[in-house]
Amino acid sequence: MTQTRKMEGKRVLVTGSGTGIGRGVALEFAREGAAVVLHYAHSADGAASAVDEIRGAGGTAEVFQADLADIAQVKELAAQAISFLGGLDVLVNNAGITMNRPFLDVTPEQFDTLYNVNIRGMYFLTQAAVPTMIEQGGGAVINLTSVHAFAGMTEHTIYAGTKAAIVGFTRVLALELATKGVRVNAIAPGWILVENHLKVLGEFDQQEAGSTIPAGVIGAPHDIGKLALFLASEESRYIVGQTLVIDGGMLAIMPLSGDFRDERQEQWGQGYVAGL
Repeated sequence: MTQTRKMEGKRVLVTGSGTGIGRGVALEFAREGAAVVLHYAHSADGAASAVDEIRGAGGTAEVFQADLADIAQVKELAAQAISFLGGLDVLVNNAGITMNRPFLDVTPEQFDTLYNVNIRGMYFLTQAAVPTMIEQGGGAVINLTSVHAFAGMTEHTIYAGTKAAIVGFTRVLALELATKGVRVNAIAPGWILVENHLKVLGEFDQQEAGSTIPAGVIGAPHDIGKLALFLASEESRYIVGQTLVIDGGMLAIMPLSGDFRDERQEQWGQGYVAGL
């Protein structure tokens, strides 16, 4: 545990926290003193090990399983978390699944699977959790979206659609809840190295891959965790309804402009600007 303890006394629920970004976010909140409920759908071992780590450091944590495609389980998850924590101050809607498939091959079942988990589950979990925040006098909701909401990658029509939906959901929900003391914002990560990437991509040169990103490295789950901490704190009290991109500068690169690392060979402005 760190010495700052910015989240001391706060009660936090992080969905999809058995692996990857969610697990990293949950650990960051715990390091800053929050009591944390972790949620998983399939990654029981990762969630349990995070709980053990938090408790071993003197923190408070518990884990609950739920299928976010099942609204009854969504509501039960909210009730379990609130009961264990004795209330709720922060909800981090991180859980989500991805897939890639050519548009013409996508099935209705695949479409429903992603939308049910990525947006429908988030929507109704928030609906179940927010009344407790309002009764307590306020809280924060942080939704995880993606750079896929802002830039296209082929074969991701379903995933990108869900992530863009989260941006719109965040904006409107923030307006509805602002007068009730609940701030709502979203985080749009770029490339964050998680276990699933290594399963799909296999071994690769992470240093070389990182050099293609302006920041010079691939992001890590704790990078998202630190931004979530900020959005949950009073330090961000004037940030409402926004989606903060955290991508190491990936979206800053103009398409078709070449490698940002190379010095530009063309010289524009000759004859018009002095010194060229």
